[in-house]
Amino acid sequence: MTETHWIGETFTSDTGWSHLQTLVDVGNRMAGQSGEREALEATRDALAEAGCRDARIEEFDLQGWVRGDAEIETTRGTQDAIALPRSPAGGATGELVDVGAGLPSDFSSADLDGKVALVSTTVPDWYERFVHRREKYYHAVEAGAAAFVFRNHVEGCLPPTGSVGTADAPIGEIPAVGVSSEVGGRLARRAAGEDVTVAVDCETPDATSGNVVAEFGPETDEAVFVTSHVDAHDIAEGAMDNGAGTATVVEIANALARRGAPLDTRVRFVCYGAEEVGLVGSTVESDRADHDDIRAIVNVDSNVYGRTLEVTTHGFGELGAAAERVADRFDHPIEVVPELVPHSDHWPFVRHGVPGYMISGKTEGRGRGYGHTFADTLDKLEPRNLREQAILLTALVVELTDADVTVDPRPESEIAAELEAANQAEGMKITGDWPY
Repeated sequence: MTETHWIGETFTSDTGWSHLQTLVDVGNRMAGQSGEREALEATRDALAEAGCRDARIEEFDLQGWVRGDAEIETTRGTQDAIALPRSPAGGATGELVDVGAGLPSDFSSADLDGKVALVSTTVPDWYERFVHRREKYYHAVEAGAAAFVFRNHVEGCLPPTGSVGTADAPIGEIPAVGVSSEVGGRLARRAAGEDVTVAVDCETPDATSGNVVAEFGPETDEAVFVTSHVDAHDIAEGAMDNGAGTATVVEIANALARRGAPLDTRVRFVCYGAEEVGLVGSTVESDRADHDDIRAIVNVDSNVYGRTLEVTTHGFGELGAAAERVADRFDHPIEVVPELVPHSDHWPFVRHGVPGYMISGKTEGRGRGYGHTFADTLDKLEPRNLREQAILLTALVVELTDADVTVDPRPESEIAAELEAANQAEGMKITGDWPY
């Protein structure tokens, strides 16, 4: 066999795609619920079958949330809505105010005290940064809103989901629901300035989640972390977000085993639980890890939907250089983005200066597309993309394990200053996510 035999075997492999099918066929993989546990167990078993050692699930306690019904009552009848995870149960009535894109300036100029805020999922192309759902929610809370209505900008009768709450107060302060673009347009046209009632029915039990952990390669103190999250929102299959990422991690593990050549550094696979409700699993792992022993984080989240890999490097220049070397070696495009992205499971590490990528699929425009909606389904993805990306990412992992490759950590003060300069600090502070 040649040194490249593993590439052909990975390009014809069904292992990753088969695991993706297993995950989406579980159904509900909501954090802390039985489907998430089933998916964690299947992923543990898949990593063990790939040849990893000590594959296991490390459990942790979790604030659970179980969906019930939700609706918006107007003078013209009831409008369809779904609850946003970690919304509190209950109802609120108030005048509907359309806050548009929900930029900070939109909230500062709106009178929301005791009213219901209607806010879009997107931001204008001209705006300097993406404004996350939780930031918009807590701007509404701070402005005194009685309820929060999250309006999808993607057409197709697809109400969006996505959690609210903070690490210190996991259940949000006001009822929060998602509505489709069409329902949002109807509300803005017919009900703006009128009283509406937002009602949410849900349960908030104590729950248990876990992280799948497995090791590969030499038993060195240092490790390259290869990560994803297993959980998904309960309204859809979670194929792109993030069945695809976890399936890719499983394929990478198999590719490393097929490759056969020894590595210089240990690879630690971690497939997290409870990402969708506040990066809980990755925060647990980060809190108990020795950051000095982590060479790099390769976090795969929401790939495969786009064929070209997008690797966000968070200002770690050698991470960008390593990705470019792999792209050149394979004559295959990889989009390198140097900015800081304070979301997904790399962030509990990167915020402390640990070198880390966020790996996704390159798509056009801002926002999640079909992500966090009923339409995040297997038919949107292609096995070809998964195989190609697994080959490139396996080569990237091997590159990072090379003893001659060094990625220096960054000082926390430098990361904090960069977030301030990019105007991201304001949003992180209002959501309780500012760690500096």
